Amino acid sequence: MVQKAKILLVDDRPENLLALEAILSALDQTLVRASSGEEALKALLTDDFAVILLDVQMPGMDGFETAAHIKRRERTRDIPIIFLTAINHGPHHTFRGYAAGAVDYISKPFDPWVLRAKVSVFVELYMKNCQLREQAALLRLQLEGGGKAALGDTKEPAGLLAELSARLAAVEEQAEALSKQLDDDSADAAAVATAAHLERKLTGLRRALDALEPGTGSGAPSVPSQN
Repeated sequence: MVQKAKILLVDDRPENLLALEAILSALDQTLVRASSGEEALKALLTDDFAVILLDVQMPGMDGFETAAHIKRRERTRDIPIIFLTAINHGPHHTFRGYAAGAVDYISKPFDPWVLRAKVSVFVELYMKNCQLREQAALLRLQLEGGGKAALGDTKEPAGLLAELSARLAAVEEQAEALSKQLDDDSADAAAVATAAHLERKLTGLRRALDALEPGTGSGAPSVPSQN
């Protein structure tokens, strides 16, 4: 069963949260509500999120301040943030959003299809990264001599390597398709950069796995960090 990604929706107005849920429900992911910046930061302490939709104008801690706290935390600093705002103060206001760490800045009312498409890209990238971390963990177990326990005690090393290779190939194929989609759609620079980083990690993991194949080399290769 594929684990669903979590999307954090932050807005002080219940009707706006309801509208966002209606727009994003088609993605079939887990939508988490937060009615304030403080509530959002609390949710981020325990759960991992694929993307955050953050309202700018909120009483108390506004979106800019909330984003600043998110980017200061090591656990959450890499989560993409899409700012949503009902007002437009011109280029300076938009620049402040990007300076706070946003990957996008969308003014209300927005096109539901466009918002859903943008969010879906970051969800896909998040899922591919999760799959990549799983492959890296299995490969580390193999390098440390514990590979049989990862996929069943009956598997011999050759069979384990073949299964790891097949799993990695599936992730590589999906990542390649996603990269082509981003190129075709002229997607956000942040999404393209994230996809390129994912491909580099996949390449490193593939090299490490290939080095384990019989006759391809000796010694235990290093596995790239998945941070």
